[in-house]
Amino acid sequence: MIGSKLARIVLVVVFITLLAVPLIMKRVASRRETGALDETAALNRYGFRLSEVARTSGIDFTHQAPTLDRQLDHIMPQVASMGAAVSVVDYDRDGWSDLYVTNSGEGSKNALFKNNTDGSFKDVAPEMGVADLNQAGTGVSMGSVWGDYDNDGYEDLFLYKWGKPELFHNDAGQKFTRVSEKAGLPSWVNANTAVWFDYDRDGRLDLFLGGYYAEDVDLWHLKNTKMMPESFEYAKNGGRKYLFRNLGDGSFEEVSQKVGIDTRRWALAATVADLRGTGNQDLFIANDYGISELFFNDGKQFREAGKQTGVGFSPKSGMNASVGDILNQGRYSIYVSNISEEGILIQGNNLWVPREGTVGDSLKYDNLARAMDVEIGGWSFGAQFGDLNNDGTLDLYLVNGYVSADRNQNYWYDFSKIAGGNSTIISDAAHWPAMDGRSLSGYQQKKVWLNDGAGKFLNVAQAVGVSDVFDGRAVALVDLWNRGVLDVVVANQKGPLLIYKNNVTPENKWISFELEGAVSNRSAIGAEVRLFWDGRQQVQQVSGGSGFCSQNQRRLHFGVGKNPRIEKAEIRWPSGKIETIDRPSAGQLYRIKEAA
Repeated sequence: MIGSKLARIVLVVVFITLLAVPLIMKRVASRRETGALDETAALNRYGFRLSEVARTSGIDFTHQAPTLDRQLDHIMPQVASMGAAVSVVDYDRDGWSDLYVTNSGEGSKNALFKNNTDGSFKDVAPEMGVADLNQAGTGVSMGSVWGDYDNDGYEDLFLYKWGKPELFHNDAGQKFTRVSEKAGLPSWVNANTAVWFDYDRDGRLDLFLGGYYAEDVDLWHLKNTKMMPESFEYAKNGGRKYLFRNLGDGSFEEVSQKVGIDTRRWALAATVADLRGTGNQDLFIANDYGISELFFNDGKQFREAGKQTGVGFSPKSGMNASVGDILNQGRYSIYVSNISEEGILIQGNNLWVPREGTVGDSLKYDNLARAMDVEIGGWSFGAQFGDLNNDGTLDLYLVNGYVSADRNQNYWYDFSKIAGGNSTIISDAAHWPAMDGRSLSGYQQKKVWLNDGAGKFLNVAQAVGVSDVFDGRAVALVDLWNRGVLDVVVANQKGPLLIYKNNVTPENKWISFELEGAVSNRSAIGAEVRLFWDGRQQVQQVSGGSGFCSQNQRRLHFGVGKNPRIEKAEIRWPSGKIETIDRPSAGQLYRIKEAA
């Protein structure tokens, strides 16, 4: 992020890259695809097609970037390169998903797009009290996550910022009340990620918040310009991490260091999942300028296990963290996005797949991104797993592009010069070369990787209707029109919010589950559904935040292919209770409440 992702640009020396160009171009060419297909052809070949419908649905939203301290003017497009985010919520419990979108310009307004149930949306953020949240002196919005922290049945809003984090209580879907002081939130955190989860399984949602810049940095009033990472590979001078334990009375206790989370790497994305099958939610953090971190959770304490599992092996520029059962083996793989630029730098994205035969604390991962053809994604940001064509396997949607400016001028060479400096040079923004209107990995084609079910992904983005080249940041998957398909929402930096409506072949069937906790947290975050059909299985979890600055719908959507014979669905609640639904029917949404 910020001039970021240049982790290891030092390796981008012109001589070395020139030697690598033929191989790089061969690899990139192998991933090219055919042009756009009409709807019938796309349905016949791939089982789905996406159509961008934001404006026709009543959504006209363009993200504004912040304007920071004038001492950063020469690199402003880099340091002000984040803030476009989207999260999904049914804030009024009417059974239709709504969208919350952040803005980042000083004085700009965030938007809450209420689903009108007729294919259109209306921004209700002003009357609900969650629009004007980027006021001078409070910082600007970076993203949001929703969770019912007081178990009253309505999803509450946590807004993380480069600035003052805010918590808003949802008053029965009628309005939102700011409760940040009562909650005990810190006064200033330069955060780029947050996740709701019940780490101690007491039935109340806790909150993880990850800092990017150090929390004593005011990006609008810099004490000095020594606020950049100390290294492009091993930076540890970023923001601190917070874990807020829910006390059940509307307040939270900050317990991160007490429970073993003590790190100052530059966090850009975090997600949680029961990676070991223990029933506890483990924490994964994708860090810029360094290695990823994985914290095993025993329900009371966290233990850093990144290096022993393999995910903390190589420093890169982690910008995304999302999980999915891509091989239908009942286990989660982890996708981390990084940087790849043709002819210059190939960090490659990581797809961490659990190694066969390793379970529990002996868990090991192998990076199969190259083998499965999801390694090269440009300057990659948000990515989400979801079954876009309902064939029974999880696909992968990725957005990319960093700074799209002058198409004819490239900033990469100057970038490599600063990356080769020592920590004193790198950490001082005054030493970074001026961008002067040049592009840096701009105007990139997005990736829609279709899972073939046999260990490979095929990029079909343009063929199925995705051709935008905005600077993508966040992506969320949601069934916006309750049709049994996953639509795609994309937030772009200094660009429009895009809504890709999905048209899926009717031959492929689906089934969905909407869960509500009773003993467990009422949002059911952390609950898993394991579906068995036609000799196959797939596990999904209710998530409190996933990807980069995004949150998918809480509803769990399974594609099950043609003529499915569904045997059962096993629900494992965060409380540990297990519930089984025998022979559920395809084409149905099951609303399940945990037995008290």
